[in-house]
Amino acid sequence: MAREIVLDTETTGLDPLTGHRLIEIGCIEVEDLLPTGRTFHRVMDPERLIDPEAIRVHGITDAMVKGQPRFHELCDELLEFIGDAPVVAHNAAFDRGFVNFELEKATRAIIHPDRWIDTLKLAQQRFPGMYNSLDALCKRFKISLAEREKHGALIDAKLLAMVYLELRGGKERGLDLGPRGGRATATVQVETVRVAYGARPRPLAPLSTPDERAAHTAFIEAVFKGKAIWGDLKKSETEAA
Repeated sequence: MAREIVLDTETTGLDPLTGHRLIEIGCIEVEDLLPTGRTFHRVMDPERLIDPEAIRVHGITDAMVKGQPRFHELCDELLEFIGDAPVVAHNAAFDRGFVNFELEKATRAIIHPDRWIDTLKLAQQRFPGMYNSLDALCKRFKISLAEREKHGALIDAKLLAMVYLELRGGKERGLDLGPRGGRATATVQVETVRVAYGARPRPLAPLSTPDERAAHTAFIEAVFKGKAIWGDLKKSETEAA
């Protein structure tokens, strides 16, 4: 069973190399592309002010993060949740840059770039030349955005998990009727019944009475004066017999 972690982050700004930090991280566990119900969600104190432009995007203010745990205080819990699973993110370079920056700062091993799956690249391969933001993909796949007023790490991770399912083959992937990891699943058995028929008689017995056949012959003779083509065929069959 393929286990993956769908991840999203919110930050104080755009670039960790200029001093910006993580303030929220949300993770959804999926197995065989379907959410298991297990999540990881934390808000953290970045120990710096949040850019006003970032606040307009995600709505997280300085007051909301003040006094929250710092990243190094919760990173081991995050790493335990992720384990050795691949990490799925939209525009993964952005999330990877912040997560690995924070891990290095906390003296932890980074999540290797080879483990990251970028849904933006998957979308660009499937929809070349189109706008492939998370919002655009949700609308394209008819995924409801009703619960989402602003960007948030956990809600965006949930939306991304649904988008990822679509990018990997669609909802029909969830209709597997075979055994799956020992879970009980519905199976459908189709029984084919063959009906045996007896030998068909040649020629078939007539359904008309002798009087009806005599009346029909008289009618044909009166109309066609002995020139009906099937009369010749009947004569030939009689001679052949």
